[in-house]
Amino acid sequence: MIEPVAKPVVRTEVGRVKRAKMQKTIVVEIARRVPHPKYGKRMKLLSSRFAHDETNECKEGDIVEIKECRPISRHKSWTLVKIVKTASAT
Repeated sequence: MIEPVAKPVVRTEVGRVKRAKMQKTIVVEIARRVPHPKYGKRMKLLSSRFAHDETNECKEGDIVEIKECRPISRHKSWTLVKIVKTASAT
């Protein structure tokens, strides 16, 4: 019997637009809370991802959802899915 091939899971992240000064590229800052290895206190870790914004619709401060895709350039391997909340609404 042939088993069905499982589709790969697409990673998605929600973060805040840190920079939107490049053409068709945004920098999204993602905050995670992880426990300290020794003391256990929850710490806030920030990481940045370059994401592709085809229509240049994002502005700094927007809350956006991005998903992982094939590499578009040297640093870009994420694509904008949607704008969750605009900067003026925050």
